[in-house]
Amino acid sequence: MKIVPLDPTRSAAPSPSEPDWPALMRRIAEHQDREAFGRVFAHFAPRLKSYLMRTGSSDAAAEELVQDALVTVWRKAAMFDPAQAAVSTWIFTIARRLRIDAARRHLLDGAGDECFEFDHLPADQADVADHADASRQCRRVRDALSRLPPEQAQVLRLSFYDDEPHARIAAELGLPLGTVKSRIRLAVTHLRKLLES
Repeated sequence: MKIVPLDPTRSAAPSPSEPDWPALMRRIAEHQDREAFGRVFAHFAPRLKSYLMRTGSSDAAAEELVQDALVTVWRKAAMFDPAQAAVSTWIFTIARRLRIDAARRHLLDGAGDECFEFDHLPADQADVADHADASRQCRRVRDALSRLPPEQAQVLRLSFYDDEPHARIAAELGLPLGTVKSRIRLAVTHLRKLLES
């Protein structure tokens, strides 16, 4: 599918016959409804592409990211929770995360090396003492994490190591958002005490 850009002269006001997006998402999640997905795709693809290009993606990269985002919507439609976010917020969050991941991959693959003068950077190789200290600290954190209650360790790993937003953690674990936030706060407090002892 080719993504058609938004017409800039078109009014941004929603039409009176705005689709029931949560209902369309339910149809996609429960019945793999291609017609519902087609409507979601037709509405959101040009908006996502416009957003991605405004945030610095090239035309081709934005096109690819939109395709990836909407494939994710198709595959993970069952994870959408209208109590947590609007359909548009959920879809744009998926696109944003994919854009961030793509930017990280771009840097890790060395595609941006020509932008940096690495010869002018100060040496940052840790000496043996620094390396040993970092290893010790890593072991302490790992040990402290293993001593947390399992439900606290789980939300902490999802939030800090997997960089998942709280709403997504709540959706994945089937918990209220407030419970996830409370567990993370408790886990951080508990972890701090364990590391200070």
